[in-house]
Amino acid sequence: MIVNLGGADRILRIVVGIVLILLAWVSGPALFDSVIVKIITTIAGVVFVGTALVRFCPLYTLFGIKTCRR
Repeated sequence: MIVNLGGADRILRIVVGIVLILLAWVSGPALFDSVIVKIITTIAGVVFVGTALVRFCPLYTLFGIKTCRR
């Protein structure tokens, strides 16, 4: 697998992913009362964290984007 995520992009993805997961299950806004919205937000958060951990984003490959220095 080709690495296409740089350091700043990885940190941002981890932070956003954790925030999405926490918002869905810990916060109390009315937006997250729906189970479907909670599941979609959780999946999005897990995808963000997962792509950051493996340093590969399939959408970046599709669009030819690389944020790493190599």
